[in-house]
Amino acid sequence: MPPIQSMTGFARAEAVHPWGTLSCEIRSVNHRYLELQLRVPEALRHAEHASRELLRERLGRGKVDCSVRLQGSAGSEGGALRVDEDRLAQLLSACARIDVVAPGLARPTTLEMLAWPGVLAEEAPDADTTAGAMLALVERTARELVEAREREGARLAALLAQRLSGIEELVATVRQRLPELIAGHRDRLAQRVAELAVQAEPERLAQEIALLAARGDVAEELDRLSVHVGETRRSLAAGGACGRRLDFLMQEFNREANTLSSKSVAAETTQAAVDMKVLIEQMREQVQNIE
Repeated sequence: MPPIQSMTGFARAEAVHPWGTLSCEIRSVNHRYLELQLRVPEALRHAEHASRELLRERLGRGKVDCSVRLQGSAGSEGGALRVDEDRLAQLLSACARIDVVAPGLARPTTLEMLAWPGVLAEEAPDADTTAGAMLALVERTARELVEAREREGARLAALLAQRLSGIEELVATVRQRLPELIAGHRDRLAQRVAELAVQAEPERLAQEIALLAARGDVAEELDRLSVHVGETRRSLAAGGACGRRLDFLMQEFNREANTLSSKSVAAETTQAAVDMKVLIEQMREQVQNIE
């Protein structure tokens, strides 16, 4: 059973190599789909596509910002220096010829010879080496990001479970009081009709009162709310990428709570519907962060 993941997370990793130091940072926030932004130095551009595909395999949803940096690579400070002996030999040979043509001229110093173009260069690793190192680092960072998102997902699941228990308690309270509330509503309707002192057939009048009272019967809404609680718990237990399903269930929760409020015939039921809406809104905000 795959764990639930939050879409919010951060991870950073670093790897030191003889040719330079690689670092990778990945940040992610909630988003409807997977929106991936990858920034890599020009020296590692050849590994960008493979890194992008690797991230797509590891992450399902979220706005993801991945940044890779390289220090000590060719063309920057800290790279391994290499003397091109063939180029140096050519330079020395040219100096010897100058000595023959114009004897007595000052020979270039060691530093001057090293500064000659092509004599001194920084060693750069081959493309396969840098690509493999970058992919390994991106994979390690992505794994740490997933672990962070899973920890946050577990916290979100616990918060959702608490709100579900609150809704379940409210449903149970209203269900227990429902027969009494409907009977009271029916009595109030009968009393109002009696106060009007209208002439009507008793059977017809009783039918109309029963129909009006039935409109305040919210047993069906309570049943559907209980079903949604069960479905939400099953989705949380199944784990994985359940964010879209949970978002749909939140819409259904809200629909039933609104109907419960509109059909309410007692202040007690209205208050329960308001309390449910608060819990549902809290769940909806948390669900927006679940992958």
